[in-house]
Amino acid sequence: MREDFLLLNPGPVPLARDVRQAMSEPMVSHRSAEFESVYENAQDGLDYIFERSSLDGTPTTSGGTSLIFNGTATMAMEAAVANLAGEDDEVVAVVNGKFGRRFKRIADRYANVTPVAFDWGQSIDPEAVAEAVTDETKVVTMVHNETSTGLLNPVAEVGEIAADHDAYFVVDGVTSLGGDEFLVDEWNVDVAVTDAQKALAAPPGTSAMYATPRAQEAFDGESAPFYEDLDWHLRKADSHQTPFTSAVPLFRGLALAVGHIEEEGMPERIARHRRQSAAFRSAFTAMGLSLFPERNDASEYSNTLTAVSLPASVRETPTEFFDAVTERGASISGGQAHLGGEIFRVSNMGNLSSEQILRGVRTIGEAFLDVGEDVDLEAGMAAAREQLR
Repeated sequence: MREDFLLLNPGPVPLARDVRQAMSEPMVSHRSAEFESVYENAQDGLDYIFERSSLDGTPTTSGGTSLIFNGTATMAMEAAVANLAGEDDEVVAVVNGKFGRRFKRIADRYANVTPVAFDWGQSIDPEAVAEAVTDETKVVTMVHNETSTGLLNPVAEVGEIAADHDAYFVVDGVTSLGGDEFLVDEWNVDVAVTDAQKALAAPPGTSAMYATPRAQEAFDGESAPFYEDLDWHLRKADSHQTPFTSAVPLFRGLALAVGHIEEEGMPERIARHRRQSAAFRSAFTAMGLSLFPERNDASEYSNTLTAVSLPASVRETPTEFFDAVTERGASISGGQAHLGGEIFRVSNMGNLSSEQILRGVRTIGEAFLDVGEDVDLEAGMAAAREQLR
Protein backbone atom coordinates (compact mmCIF):
# COMPACT_ATOMS: atom_id res chain seq x y z
CA MET A 1 0.00 0.00 0.00
CA ARG A 2 1.29 3.48 -0.84
CA GLU A 3 2.74 5.39 2.12
CA ASP A 4 0.36 8.32 1.72
CA PHE A 5 -2.79 6.17 1.48
CA LEU A 6 -5.51 8.09 3.33
CA LEU A 7 -7.76 6.11 5.68
CA LEU A 8 -11.03 7.98 6.03
CA ASN A 9 -13.12 4.99 7.06
CA PRO A 10 -14.49 4.90 10.62
CA GLY A 11 -11.74 2.71 12.03
CA PRO A 12 -9.11 1.54 11.99
CA VAL A 13 -7.72 5.05 11.64
CA PRO A 14 -4.20 6.18 10.67
CA LEU A 15 -1.51 5.59 13.30
CA ALA A 16 1.32 7.90 14.27
CA ARG A 17 4.76 6.65 13.24
CA ASP A 18 5.97 6.15 16.82
CA VAL A 19 2.80 4.17 17.64
CA ARG A 20 3.59 1.83 14.74
CA GLN A 21 7.22 1.56 15.80
CA ALA A 22 6.31 0.78 19.41
CA MET A 23 4.57 -2.39 18.29
CA SER A 24 7.80 -3.75 16.78
CA GLU A 25 9.88 -3.45 19.97
CA PRO A 26 11.32 -6.68 21.49
CA MET A 27 8.79 -8.82 23.30
CA VAL A 28 8.54 -8.85 27.09
CA SER A 29 6.49 -10.90 29.53
CA HIS A 30 3.02 -9.62 30.30
CA ARG A 31 3.86 -10.22 33.97
CA SER A 32 7.06 -8.16 33.88
CA ALA A 33 7.74 -4.75 35.38
CA GLU A 34 8.26 -3.46 31.84
CA PHE A 35 4.73 -4.41 30.85
CA GLU A 36 3.23 -3.09 34.07
CA SER A 37 4.74 0.28 33.19
CA VAL A 38 3.12 0.12 29.74
CA TYR A 39 -0.27 -0.73 31.27
CA GLU A 40 0.06 2.06 33.82
CA ASN A 41 0.88 4.61 31.11
CA ALA A 42 -2.08 3.47 29.01
CA GLN A 43 -4.39 3.55 32.02
CA ASP A 44 -3.20 7.03 33.04
CA GLY A 45 -3.87 8.31 29.52
CA LEU A 46 -7.32 6.71 29.48
CA ASP A 47 -8.10 8.20 32.89
CA TYR A 48 -7.32 11.61 31.43
CA ILE A 49 -9.60 11.04 28.43
CA PHE A 50 -12.52 9.64 30.43
CA GLU A 51 -12.20 12.29 33.12
CA ARG A 52 -11.41 15.38 31.02
CA SER A 53 -13.54 15.08 27.88
CA SER A 54 -15.03 18.54 28.25
CA LEU A 55 -14.76 21.66 26.13
CA ASP A 56 -12.94 23.54 28.88
CA GLY A 57 -10.90 20.65 30.26
CA THR A 58 -12.62 20.63 33.65
CA PRO A 59 -13.12 17.23 35.31
CA THR A 60 -16.15 15.31 34.14
CA THR A 61 -15.90 12.57 36.76
CA SER A 62 -13.68 11.30 39.54
CA GLY A 63 -13.14 8.15 41.52
CA GLY A 64 -13.79 5.68 38.70
CA THR A 65 -11.46 3.11 37.18
CA SER A 66 -10.24 2.66 33.62
CA LEU A 67 -9.90 -0.94 32.47
CA ILE A 68 -8.20 -2.19 29.30
CA PHE A 69 -9.34 -5.35 27.52
CA ASN A 70 -7.68 -7.79 25.14
CA GLY A 71 -10.53 -7.40 22.68
CA THR A 72 -12.40 -4.78 20.70
CA ALA A 73 -15.26 -2.70 22.07
CA THR A 74 -17.84 -5.43 21.48
CA MET A 75 -16.10 -7.33 24.28
CA ALA A 76 -16.32 -4.27 26.54
CA MET A 77 -20.00 -3.83 25.70
CA GLU A 78 -20.73 -7.45 26.54
CA ALA A 79 -18.69 -7.28 29.75
CA ALA A 80 -20.67 -4.27 30.95
CA VAL A 81 -24.06 -5.90 30.36
CA ALA A 82 -23.07 -9.36 31.59
CA ASN A 83 -21.64 -8.03 34.87
CA LEU A 84 -24.66 -5.82 35.62
CA ALA A 85 -27.71 -7.77 34.45
CA GLY A 86 -28.97 -11.32 34.88
CA GLU A 87 -31.71 -13.43 33.39
CA ASP A 88 -34.36 -11.98 35.72
CA ASP A 89 -33.40 -8.36 35.08
CA GLU A 90 -34.77 -5.90 32.54
CA VAL A 91 -32.50 -4.05 30.13
CA VAL A 92 -33.92 -1.17 28.09
CA ALA A 93 -31.92 -0.95 24.87
CA VAL A 94 -32.15 2.24 22.81
CA VAL A 95 -31.64 1.49 19.11
CA ASN A 96 -31.35 3.78 16.09
CA GLY A 97 -28.50 2.17 14.20
CA LYS A 98 -26.28 -0.88 13.90
CA PHE A 99 -24.41 -0.43 17.16
CA GLY A 100 -27.49 0.27 19.23
CA ARG A 101 -28.83 -2.95 17.76
CA ARG A 102 -25.60 -4.70 18.76
CA PHE A 103 -26.10 -3.62 22.37
CA LYS A 104 -29.61 -5.07 22.23
CA ARG A 105 -28.39 -8.34 20.75
CA ILE A 106 -25.79 -8.65 23.49
CA ALA A 107 -28.34 -7.93 26.21
CA ASP A 108 -30.73 -10.51 24.73
CA ARG A 109 -28.27 -13.22 25.82
CA TYR A 110 -28.23 -12.18 29.46
CA ALA A 111 -31.47 -10.45 30.42
CA ASN A 112 -35.01 -9.54 29.45
CA VAL A 113 -34.74 -6.77 26.89
CA THR A 114 -37.21 -3.99 26.18
CA PRO A 115 -36.10 -2.29 22.97
CA VAL A 116 -36.86 1.33 22.17
CA ALA A 117 -36.23 1.27 18.44
CA PHE A 118 -36.19 3.93 15.74
CA ASP A 119 -35.38 3.71 12.05
CA TRP A 120 -31.66 3.84 11.35
CA GLY A 121 -30.73 7.47 10.92
CA GLN A 122 -33.81 8.70 12.78
CA SER A 123 -33.21 10.68 15.96
CA ILE A 124 -34.07 9.25 19.35
CA ASP A 125 -37.19 10.60 21.03
CA PRO A 126 -36.41 10.85 24.78
CA GLU A 127 -40.14 10.71 25.57
CA ALA A 128 -40.33 7.24 24.03
CA VAL A 129 -37.42 6.16 26.20
CA ALA A 130 -39.10 7.62 29.28
CA GLU A 131 -42.19 5.53 28.58
CA ALA A 132 -40.11 2.34 28.47
CA VAL A 133 -37.89 2.82 31.54
CA THR A 134 -39.52 1.94 34.88
CA ASP A 135 -38.43 1.35 38.46
CA GLU A 136 -38.01 -2.31 37.48
CA THR A 137 -35.41 -1.49 34.83
CA LYS A 138 -31.92 -2.63 35.87
CA VAL A 139 -29.83 -1.30 32.96
CA VAL A 140 -30.29 1.17 30.11
CA THR A 141 -27.96 0.88 27.10
CA MET A 142 -27.42 3.31 24.27
CA VAL A 143 -24.86 4.54 21.76
CA HIS A 144 -23.57 8.10 22.03
CA ASN A 145 -22.18 8.49 18.52
CA GLU A 146 -24.01 6.10 16.15
CA THR A 147 -21.31 5.33 13.61
CA SER A 148 -23.64 3.60 11.19
CA THR A 149 -25.70 6.76 10.60
CA GLY A 150 -23.66 9.81 11.66
CA LEU A 151 -25.92 10.88 14.54
CA LEU A 152 -24.86 12.12 17.97
CA ASN A 153 -27.53 10.79 20.31
CA PRO A 154 -28.97 12.55 23.41
CA VAL A 155 -27.06 10.78 26.17
CA ALA A 156 -27.73 13.54 28.70
CA GLU A 157 -31.50 13.25 28.34
CA VAL A 158 -31.55 9.46 28.48
CA GLY A 159 -29.11 9.46 31.40
CA GLU A 160 -31.49 11.62 33.39
CA ILE A 161 -34.29 9.16 32.70
CA ALA A 162 -32.12 6.25 33.85
CA ALA A 163 -31.11 8.11 37.01
CA ASP A 164 -34.74 8.92 37.84
CA HIS A 165 -35.40 5.17 38.00
CA ASP A 166 -32.07 4.21 39.63
CA ALA A 167 -31.11 2.15 36.56
CA TYR A 168 -27.49 1.63 35.58
CA PHE A 169 -26.62 3.58 32.44
CA VAL A 170 -24.17 1.93 30.05
CA VAL A 171 -23.01 4.01 27.08
CA ASP A 172 -21.10 3.12 23.93
CA GLY A 173 -18.68 6.01 23.49
CA VAL A 174 -16.68 4.05 20.94
CA THR A 175 -16.45 6.79 18.31
CA SER A 176 -16.86 9.83 20.52
CA LEU A 177 -14.45 9.36 23.41
CA GLY A 178 -11.12 10.82 22.39
CA GLY A 179 -12.77 13.04 19.81
CA ASP A 180 -15.77 14.75 21.36
CA GLU A 181 -17.26 15.87 24.64
CA PHE A 182 -18.33 13.10 27.03
CA LEU A 183 -19.53 14.17 30.50
CA VAL A 184 -19.70 11.05 32.67
CA ASP A 185 -21.13 12.53 35.87
CA GLU A 186 -23.34 15.21 34.31
CA TRP A 187 -24.89 12.63 32.00
CA ASN A 188 -25.37 10.06 34.81
CA VAL A 189 -23.21 7.49 33.01
CA ASP A 190 -22.24 4.46 35.12
CA VAL A 191 -20.17 2.61 32.51
CA ALA A 192 -18.61 4.04 29.35
CA VAL A 193 -16.80 1.96 26.75
CA THR A 194 -14.53 2.92 23.89
CA ASP A 195 -12.29 1.30 21.29
CA ALA A 196 -8.59 1.75 20.59
CA GLN A 197 -8.95 1.86 16.81
CA LYS A 198 -11.34 4.82 16.67
CA ALA A 199 -10.78 8.36 17.98
CA LEU A 200 -7.97 7.14 20.27
CA ALA A 201 -5.90 6.51 17.11
CA ALA A 202 -4.39 3.29 18.44
CA PRO A 203 -4.09 -0.13 16.77
CA PRO A 204 -7.19 -2.33 16.66
CA GLY A 205 -7.50 -5.17 19.14
CA THR A 206 -7.92 -3.50 22.53
CA SER A 207 -10.74 -1.54 24.13
CA ALA A 208 -11.37 0.31 27.35
CA MET A 209 -14.04 0.86 29.95
CA TYR A 210 -14.60 3.50 32.59
CA ALA A 211 -16.54 2.15 35.56
CA THR A 212 -17.80 4.46 38.29
CA PRO A 213 -17.71 3.31 41.93
CA ARG A 214 -21.49 2.78 41.79
CA ALA A 215 -21.12 0.43 38.84
CA GLN A 216 -18.20 -1.42 40.40
CA GLU A 217 -20.26 -2.19 43.50
CA ALA A 218 -22.93 -3.76 41.27
CA PHE A 219 -20.62 -5.91 39.13
CA ASP A 220 -21.22 -9.65 39.46
CA GLY A 221 -18.25 -11.27 37.76
CA GLU A 222 -19.38 -14.82 38.50
CA SER A 223 -22.45 -14.35 36.30
CA ALA A 224 -20.37 -13.09 33.37
CA PRO A 225 -18.29 -15.01 30.84
CA PHE A 226 -15.02 -16.22 32.42
CA TYR A 227 -12.92 -13.91 30.22
CA GLU A 228 -15.09 -10.88 31.08
CA ASP A 229 -15.26 -11.15 34.88
CA LEU A 230 -14.93 -7.46 35.74
CA ASP A 231 -14.24 -8.12 39.42
CA TRP A 232 -11.17 -10.02 38.28
CA HIS A 233 -10.19 -7.30 35.80
CA LEU A 234 -10.49 -4.67 38.55
CA ARG A 235 -8.26 -6.66 40.92
CA LYS A 236 -5.56 -7.15 38.28
CA ALA A 237 -5.75 -3.51 37.19
CA ASP A 238 -4.59 -2.54 40.68
CA SER A 239 -1.25 -4.10 39.77
CA HIS A 240 -1.34 -2.80 36.16
CA GLN A 241 -2.07 -6.14 34.56
CA THR A 242 -4.90 -8.01 32.87
CA PRO A 243 -6.18 -11.36 34.20
CA PHE A 244 -4.86 -13.21 31.17
CA THR A 245 -2.04 -12.88 28.65
CA SER A 246 -1.97 -9.32 27.38
CA ALA A 247 -1.47 -8.29 23.76
CA VAL A 248 1.82 -6.59 24.59
CA PRO A 249 2.45 -4.84 21.23
CA LEU A 250 -1.11 -3.46 21.13
CA PHE A 251 -0.87 -2.15 24.69
CA ARG A 252 2.38 -0.41 23.77
CA GLY A 253 0.70 1.28 20.83
CA LEU A 254 -2.28 2.27 22.96
CA ALA A 255 -0.07 3.77 25.68
CA LEU A 256 1.67 6.04 23.19
CA ALA A 257 -1.55 6.99 21.39
CA VAL A 258 -3.37 8.10 24.54
CA GLY A 259 -0.23 9.95 25.60
CA HIS A 260 -0.43 11.96 22.37
CA ILE A 261 -4.03 12.86 23.21
CA GLU A 262 -3.02 14.20 26.60
CA GLU A 263 -0.25 16.23 24.94
CA GLU A 264 -2.74 17.78 22.53
CA GLY A 265 -5.28 18.36 25.31
CA MET A 266 -8.89 17.26 25.20
CA PRO A 267 -10.37 20.77 24.71
CA GLU A 268 -8.11 21.32 21.70
CA ARG A 269 -8.81 17.84 20.37
CA ILE A 270 -12.57 18.25 20.68
CA ALA A 271 -12.43 21.63 18.95
CA ARG A 272 -10.32 20.19 16.12
CA HIS A 273 -12.71 17.30 15.53
CA ARG A 274 -15.66 19.68 15.49
CA ARG A 275 -13.96 21.94 12.92
CA GLN A 276 -13.11 18.98 10.72
CA SER A 277 -16.57 17.43 10.83
CA ALA A 278 -18.11 20.82 10.07
CA ALA A 279 -15.73 21.08 7.10
CA PHE A 280 -16.93 17.73 5.73
CA ARG A 281 -20.60 18.57 6.23
CA SER A 282 -20.26 22.02 4.69
CA ALA A 283 -18.24 20.67 1.78
CA PHE A 284 -20.65 17.92 0.85
CA THR A 285 -23.77 20.07 1.13
CA ALA A 286 -22.05 22.80 -0.93
CA MET A 287 -21.38 20.15 -3.59
CA GLY A 288 -25.12 19.52 -3.75
CA LEU A 289 -25.22 16.32 -1.68
CA SER A 290 -27.58 15.56 1.23
CA LEU A 291 -26.59 14.48 4.72
CA PHE A 292 -28.19 11.17 5.66
CA PRO A 293 -29.35 11.38 9.31
CA GLU A 294 -32.51 13.14 10.47
CA ARG A 295 -31.88 15.45 13.41
CA ASN A 296 -34.38 16.56 16.01
CA ASP A 297 -34.10 18.98 18.94
CA ALA A 298 -32.38 16.33 21.05
CA SER A 299 -29.73 15.16 18.58
CA GLU A 300 -26.78 16.55 16.66
CA TYR A 301 -24.69 15.51 13.70
CA SER A 302 -21.69 13.41 14.64
CA ASN A 303 -18.44 15.30 15.18
CA THR A 304 -16.24 12.35 14.23
CA LEU A 305 -18.03 10.85 11.23
CA THR A 306 -20.16 12.21 8.40
CA ALA A 307 -22.84 10.11 6.67
CA VAL A 308 -24.03 11.29 3.27
CA SER A 309 -26.80 9.96 1.03
CA LEU A 310 -25.58 8.72 -2.33
CA PRO A 311 -27.31 10.38 -5.30
CA ALA A 312 -29.89 8.19 -7.04
CA SER A 313 -27.74 7.71 -10.15
CA VAL A 314 -24.76 6.53 -8.07
CA ARG A 315 -26.88 4.06 -6.11
CA GLU A 316 -27.37 2.09 -9.31
CA THR A 317 -23.65 1.21 -9.43
CA PRO A 318 -22.10 2.34 -6.11
CA THR A 319 -19.03 0.15 -6.52
CA GLU A 320 -17.78 2.40 -9.33
CA PHE A 321 -17.83 5.41 -6.99
CA PHE A 322 -16.00 3.64 -4.16
CA ASP A 323 -13.46 2.24 -6.64
CA ALA A 324 -12.82 5.76 -7.92
CA VAL A 325 -12.05 6.88 -4.35
CA THR A 326 -9.66 3.96 -3.82
CA GLU A 327 -7.88 4.62 -7.10
CA ARG A 328 -6.99 8.07 -5.75
CA GLY A 329 -5.29 6.58 -2.70
CA ALA A 330 -8.04 6.93 -0.13
CA SER A 331 -10.57 4.77 1.66
CA ILE A 332 -14.10 5.63 2.82
CA SER A 333 -16.95 3.40 3.93
CA GLY A 334 -20.36 2.62 2.54
CA GLY A 335 -23.51 1.95 4.50
CA GLN A 336 -23.93 -1.08 6.73
CA ALA A 337 -26.61 -3.77 6.45
CA HIS A 338 -29.66 -2.41 4.59
CA LEU A 339 -27.90 0.95 4.08
CA GLY A 340 -25.36 -0.64 1.76
CA GLY A 341 -25.40 1.24 -1.54
CA GLU A 342 -27.50 4.02 0.03
CA ILE A 343 -24.90 6.16 1.81
CA PHE A 344 -21.20 6.77 2.20
CA ARG A 345 -19.43 7.52 5.47
CA VAL A 346 -16.24 9.47 5.99
CA SER A 347 -14.36 9.68 9.27
CA ASN A 348 -12.27 12.45 10.81
CA MET A 349 -11.40 10.44 13.92
CA GLY A 350 -7.89 10.53 15.29
CA ASN A 351 -5.06 12.79 14.24
CA LEU A 352 -5.96 14.01 10.75
CA SER A 353 -4.61 17.36 9.59
CA SER A 354 -6.55 20.09 7.79
CA GLU A 355 -4.64 19.18 4.62
CA GLN A 356 -5.85 15.58 4.87
CA ILE A 357 -9.44 16.73 5.34
CA LEU A 358 -9.17 18.89 2.22
CA ARG A 359 -7.59 16.01 0.32
CA GLY A 360 -10.52 13.83 1.36
CA VAL A 361 -13.04 16.40 0.13
CA ARG A 362 -11.28 16.73 -3.22
CA THR A 363 -10.90 12.97 -3.61
CA ILE A 364 -14.58 12.32 -3.00
CA GLY A 365 -15.66 15.17 -5.25
CA GLU A 366 -13.45 13.97 -8.08
CA ALA A 367 -14.74 10.41 -7.64
CA PHE A 368 -18.29 11.67 -8.08
CA LEU A 369 -17.28 13.54 -11.23
CA ASP A 370 -15.63 10.36 -12.52
CA VAL A 371 -18.91 8.46 -12.31
CA GLY A 372 -20.89 11.24 -13.96
CA GLU A 373 -22.39 12.97 -10.91
CA ASP A 374 -22.25 16.74 -11.49
CA VAL A 375 -21.14 17.94 -8.05
CA ASP A 376 -19.79 21.46 -7.46
CA LEU A 377 -16.31 20.47 -6.34
CA GLU A 378 -14.86 23.97 -6.05
CA ALA A 379 -17.79 25.15 -3.94
CA GLY A 380 -17.20 22.16 -1.69
CA MET A 381 -13.50 22.93 -1.35
CA ALA A 382 -14.21 26.56 -0.53
CA ALA A 383 -16.76 25.60 2.13
CA ALA A 384 -14.31 23.18 3.74
CA ARG A 385 -11.51 25.75 3.82
CA GLU A 386 -13.82 28.26 5.47
CA GLN A 387 -14.62 25.84 8.31
CA LEU A 388 -10.98 24.87 8.79
CA ARG A 389 -9.70 28.43 9.14
